[in-house]
Amino acid sequence: MHPHIIRLYEVMETQADIYVVMEYVKAGELFDYIVEKGRLMEDEARHFFQQIISGVEYCHRHMVVHRDLKPENILLDSKMNVKTADFGLSNVMHDGHFLKTSCGSPNYAAPEVISGKMYAGPEVDVWSCGVILYALLCGSLPFDDENIPNLFKKIKGGIYNLPTNLSPGARDLIPRMLLVDPLKRITIPEIRQHPWFTVRLPRYLAVMQADTVTLHTIADEEVLLEVAKLGFDRAMLLESLKKRVQNKATVAYYLMYDNRRHINSSGYLSAELNEAYAHPHGMMATPTNRSPNGAPLQQHRLVAERRWQLGCKVRAHPTQIMHELYRALGACGIAWKRLAPYTLKCRLEVGGMNSVALDPETGQQQSKPKVVKMEVQLYRNRDGEYLLDFQGLKGESFLFLDTCGELLQELRFG
Repeated sequence: MHPHIIRLYEVMETQADIYVVMEYVKAGELFDYIVEKGRLMEDEARHFFQQIISGVEYCHRHMVVHRDLKPENILLDSKMNVKTADFGLSNVMHDGHFLKTSCGSPNYAAPEVISGKMYAGPEVDVWSCGVILYALLCGSLPFDDENIPNLFKKIKGGIYNLPTNLSPGARDLIPRMLLVDPLKRITIPEIRQHPWFTVRLPRYLAVMQADTVTLHTIADEEVLLEVAKLGFDRAMLLESLKKRVQNKATVAYYLMYDNRRHINSSGYLSAELNEAYAHPHGMMATPTNRSPNGAPLQQHRLVAERRWQLGCKVRAHPTQIMHELYRALGACGIAWKRLAPYTLKCRLEVGGMNSVALDPETGQQQSKPKVVKMEVQLYRNRDGEYLLDFQGLKGESFLFLDTCGELLQELRFG
């Protein structure tokens, strides 16, 4: 329903699978863009930040808190406009009720989240947006440490360095978003009024205080005709569009409408969206070796009020767990190197199962091995139990799953 939130067309469920039909976002993650360019010029960073804040504000207005805002979950379309995605850790806010689930990525999580304190919702998204703004302008993270306890100490204490090359406006806005006390932290309506934010603010974002859907109140007659040709009743379709009912007719309408406008957006803004000023291509800055990446925090997902945990739960001392993990990796023929005390990067080659290539010396065909790369990390959840998490980095999905299955079968605890 918003031009800077990824469009969900339909969800279809069978006994075996769930199919999610979403819009195609061509240019990939904002994270990759930052890594490629390093820190961005302020006009370019502001272009992204204005769209992010507008989308987050829309979510909050509809009582949804994202809770996992980070450059990896901010996508860019073909016109370099923002699409906020991955609402897997989001939750619905209710008046008078607080949330307490620790979720998201620790580098972007607010102090109250990693501390296990109760929070309302919008204030934790504001903190994450502050970290994103810092990453856009600096090309690195304000809170970063390979040691998770040290990282949490920095976040809880609000300990970070603010580069001197930032403009006065940016140097004023970022600290107000990264205030440890959530009651004193700046709010999104206040961010909207901040002088740094309002510079070159597109009109369609400036007037988007009312429900965005009102900007698309007149149905497109040509699209209505095309949908009617598919066998849908025109009057029923108009009534469904008016009441925002999701059915096959409205799904067909929105797919055709967006395709006809030739924009990878929600399609509700049409002409208003085109007012967005051109993306300032060609701006280069000094690159940095640091990237805005973060290891997953305790990832709990709320589905029908049930808590899900990602990872293999283990009841043992962490030293014992790591020794058993090393043994199992060796038994499975998996090479590894230690990135941190409880984080390993692993690699497995499966020979003779991949594409065929020519040997440069003999000219004969040789089979290249398939390679699986993954990261294994040990976490501790709030119940004092330990979780082994496996994250695929490279290789075929099924081969990665087979590798994880073989490794889990080899592991022996107690």
